[in-house]
Amino acid sequence: QVQLVESGGGLVQPGGSLRLSCAASGSIFSINVMGWYRQVPGKERELVAAITSGGSVNYGDFVKGRFTISRDAKNTVYLQMNSLKPEDTAVYFCQAQLRRESYLVPDHYWGQGTQVTVSS
Repeated sequence: QVQLVESGGGLVQPGGSLRLSCAASGSIFSINVMGWYRQVPGKERELVAAITSGGSVNYGDFVKGRFTISRDAKNTVYLQMNSLKPEDTAVYFCQAQLRRESYLVPDHYWGQGTQVTVSS
């Protein structure tokens, strides 16, 4: 069984910062990609940022240099969010593309989501 546990969401004023964390645990052979998505009611889930095991990163167009994704050697991914705007308000989900065993194809796993609210 695999678990992705997110933390770090909350309420912040416009222009403020938050740091999200997501720790993957359980039966994991390797993790190819870890990332963050976000979703607001009535809209599709969208990519915020992703990072590969080799360190390549990809950001959603709306990030525009405000967010930074990073990953440590212990299967934890971080999202540093600066210059937050009210339109960044959403539920943020962690995702991992990983193999549970060497002979299995990679599969996608999701965390439960953490609310980020940007409001004065």
